[in-house]
Amino acid sequence: MPRYFTEEHEWIDVDGGVGIVGITDYAQGQLGDITYVELPGVGDSVTKGESCAVVDSVKAASDIYSPVSGRVTETNAALEDQPELVNSEPDTGGWLYRVELSDAGELDSLMHKGAYDKFVAGL
Repeated sequence: MPRYFTEEHEWIDVDGGVGIVGITDYAQGQLGDITYVELPGVGDSVTKGESCAVVDSVKAASDIYSPVSGRVTETNAALEDQPELVNSEPDTGGWLYRVELSDAGELDSLMHKGAYDKFVAGL
């Protein structure tokens, strides 16, 4: 399953026409301890580059921007009781939502791991 990254530090794993979205280890490290996650609703439409979720941490509240456009098909219910999963498992159990992609071509503007690692190293 290929993983893509945004300059805002979101990732998306894509399998067919469905993606799983989360924030990167770099992002969670910058945010500090996550205390609350506000996710989009199942059935909501999200638009590439627009705010779709909010992560509250001990430092600040931060918008999460959708890496692609589509319809939310599932959210990570575990985050309601365990928002700290975003810190402890940002690449796996701390995922935010699943999205049915409306335009797979939008993935072309995202970075692969090597490009993202280079981007982060330059920050």
